[in-house]
Amino acid sequence: MSPWPKDLAHRKLAGVCAGIARGLGVSRVAVRVVALVVLILMPPFALIAYLLAVMLMPPRHQLKRWLD
Repeated sequence: MSPWPKDLAHRKLAGVCAGIARGLGVSRVAVRVVALVVLILMPPFALIAYLLAVMLMPPRHQLKRWLD
């Protein structure tokens, strides 16, 4: 399984939602709405998950270098 890179070209904050949307093949808006709902319903979980994703997801331009 290849890592899902952050999509820095379509980012709003860090590119996490755009990268997840690209990896799943769904709309960026849909992923952002789900993230917002989770943030409203479970703020600590959502913040921890987002921060982990920011740290663990590689930027898209570095993915090729990591795979070489």
